[in-house]
Amino acid sequence: MSTNFKMLQPFTLPSGVALKNRIMLAPMTNFLSHDDGTVSDKEISYYKERSGGVGTVITACANVLAHGKGFAGEIGVDRDEQIPGLKKLADTIHAEGAKAILQIFHGGRMCPPELVPNEEILSASAVPAEREGSKTPRAMTDQEIQDTIHAFGEATRRAIEAGFDGVELHGANTYLLQQFFSPHSNRREDGWGGSLENRMKFPLAVIESTQAAVKKHASEPFIVGYRVSPEERENPGITMDDTLQLVDELAKRNLDYVHVSLSDFYQGSMRDEEPTPRMEMIKERIGHLVPVIGVGSLHTPDEVEKALETGVPLIALGREMIMEPRWVEKVQNGDTASIRTTLKKGTQDELVVPEPLWSTIFNVPGWFPIED
Repeated sequence: MSTNFKMLQPFTLPSGVALKNRIMLAPMTNFLSHDDGTVSDKEISYYKERSGGVGTVITACANVLAHGKGFAGEIGVDRDEQIPGLKKLADTIHAEGAKAILQIFHGGRMCPPELVPNEEILSASAVPAEREGSKTPRAMTDQEIQDTIHAFGEATRRAIEAGFDGVELHGANTYLLQQFFSPHSNRREDGWGGSLENRMKFPLAVIESTQAAVKKHASEPFIVGYRVSPEERENPGITMDDTLQLVDELAKRNLDYVHVSLSDFYQGSMRDEEPTPRMEMIKERIGHLVPVIGVGSLHTPDEVEKALETGVPLIALGREMIMEPRWVEKVQNGDTASIRTTLKKGTQDELVVPEPLWSTIFNVPGWFPIED
């Protein structure tokens, strides 16, 4: 077994949870749960195949309320009836030697109407997303906001009861937490909108609700992380200056990590030509206060090691772990030359990538490097 890689070194999170290494399975939508949000056998097989080498598995997002369902085949954590399936998932991940983190979220205006009650989508304000086919959401009432904050706490309780080691609050990728923070989707004139400070209130209240549930229900250290997208293309939209002020607040909240959502680890601004990597800016701002997780197009062990050399202590691999479920094991065994960095047709069963995820990958141009 190779011990020369920094990625294979253990890491202890602020809560005291010890990770066996610094590689995490990134949260990636897989469309594999049952229609009622319960975990399916296909989903169990998919995670089992990818949990053996990584130190931590962060699951695909799980909706905390019925009107927060963002995808077909999404895990649910909005009802106690879902706990047994979630427990089976956590147990499966643990049996392979990894810590299990449930990513929890609400899709807000990005929810397909056909997946939510009465086909009524909700958000901070009645402003549709700037993409083709987007529907106009209804602005949430103050009571609905309070109910959603409470729901994140209840989802955390269910994750604890199911045996997960933590939760990740999905404040990225245009979903509800980000929608409240964004000046594009949040045009409210009450205490939940307007100023930057007011736009932060909802995500910070969700963190508070989540941590209160941990304090009440967890009998041992429990991970709470937060995922953030650095910028938005829209005008008005989230700027890097906005995000740096947000992460300043996140760093004060006793989180275990801040997970930066990027398609490329070294990605510069999506708003202008400013080339400084967004990851670097966030790490320099708060990395001395809270661990920062890096992610994005790091396919080979050398690329991961180079990313760790920037001072980011943890790396999440997403597409890489779909193409090569045994990525970490191959590094451990010195078999790095055989790590697959493309997806070949005809390898679906070998890679344990069930339908409809497999077909979706091949139907989205540019998502994965495809090899005939």
